[in-house]
Amino acid sequence: MKTFLTIKELKEKLEKKEIKKEEVISFYYNRLKKYNDKLNVALEIFEEKDLDKNNKQGILSGIPGLLKDNISQKGKITSCASKILENYKAPYDATVTKKLKDEGTVILGRANMDEFAMGSSGEFSAFGITKNPWDTNRVPGGSSSGSASAVAAGLIPWAIGTETGGSVRQPAAFCGLVGLYPTYGSNSRKGIVAFTSSTDQPGPLTKTVYDNALLSSILMGENPNDSTSLLRPKVDFTKNLTGKLPKNLTFGVIKDALESDGINAEVKKSFELAIKQLEKLGAKIKYIELPDLKYGISVYFIVSRAEAASNLARFDGSLYGMRAQDAKDLKEMYIKTRHDGFGPEVKRRILMGNYVLSSSHQDAYYKKADHVRAMLRAEFEQAFKEVDLLISPTTTTLPFEIGKMCNDPVKMYWADYFTVPNCITGNPALSIPGEFSKDGLPIGFQFIGPRLSEELIYQVAYAFEQSTDYHLKTPKGYE
Repeated sequence: MKTFLTIKELKEKLEKKEIKKEEVISFYYNRLKKYNDKLNVALEIFEEKDLDKNNKQGILSGIPGLLKDNISQKGKITSCASKILENYKAPYDATVTKKLKDEGTVILGRANMDEFAMGSSGEFSAFGITKNPWDTNRVPGGSSSGSASAVAAGLIPWAIGTETGGSVRQPAAFCGLVGLYPTYGSNSRKGIVAFTSSTDQPGPLTKTVYDNALLSSILMGENPNDSTSLLRPKVDFTKNLTGKLPKNLTFGVIKDALESDGINAEVKKSFELAIKQLEKLGAKIKYIELPDLKYGISVYFIVSRAEAASNLARFDGSLYGMRAQDAKDLKEMYIKTRHDGFGPEVKRRILMGNYVLSSSHQDAYYKKADHVRAMLRAEFEQAFKEVDLLISPTTTTLPFEIGKMCNDPVKMYWADYFTVPNCITGNPALSIPGEFSKDGLPIGFQFIGPRLSEELIYQVAYAFEQSTDYHLKTPKGYE
């Protein structure tokens, strides 16, 4: 069977009976097994005899995929790539998992990730670094590192990641994929281990816009057992993918994307080419300033650490996961369990979170960050009165070399300059491939829209994609 087939292509072949479901599942299962040692994309590939034999007929019938390991799969380990949950088995399926299974898919394993989704490189897993198939000396991005790398290498046709401040879109950009952060509340968080509850959202990673839209159509919808989920009617995001831009669209180019010295020159060049291509397709371009955008990283830094400290307080050895066995009393058990179970990046963020939540610092940090968050939300709302969508690079850097930035966390955090703000405000954004670097490395750019504007974003992204060949490129060595 041919590699790098999309969901759409696989569905067509299955419907025409050119291939069988069993052949497709076996093909991708064997590819995962073959290349996992090289890329470390999966923490576990389920035994073939233990695969959920899903006989349901649905949109994804016979088309397997992979879930990030903070998304619960009933009876399977959900470790969040952390020693503290190394042997924890989920008692139920996450809503995301259930929706996908209801559409007939078979999930082949658990995707590697930065521990507890805290990281932008795939280097902070307790079970080894994930590598970028375009260049195995470079990171695939994070925290949805295994999900992105596996799709980029053609080991699976789709994967689901989660995003808090860029953890789907940044690896999408680094791996030449399409990745969505949906309007906050569109996809249920039930059964997903929480990092930052006010921004966490699951999102699909795919080779094409059509495939991404298809998966989003499955994932979205209200969940009465999730108080953060939106009452949103079911939408088929694939129905208006005509390949043409809607008329009289105005795109707002964020000036920081072109004027900042902190953006890699090749990233900037790729983005400029994307602007020109959109103009060729009939788009109007307006250059706008978002003065409060520069505070996005700072707000995210404070809010995410505070919520992480609160959410991860439950992992203390008393209920979930590992427990220190040689502790003399309860306090020592808490301390030893958390000391031995959490990795350095997670500890760093918990310490920061407890600091900004402390009674002496809460007003100066957390409450002020919440106020600036409201200002940023208002600024986005004002911008969308002038333009239909905003565009910017997805990341400020090219995929960087393994080990180059993991010891400089502040520099790594700033690489998320363009992905963090819309997560704070709850606005949807989609990253798609743009022009590659001179060394053949993927570069992404993104569309950011008003709340609930995914349908328009997919229309526009599909039109751009169909007018270029970026999405057709694949890494060498995985044929």
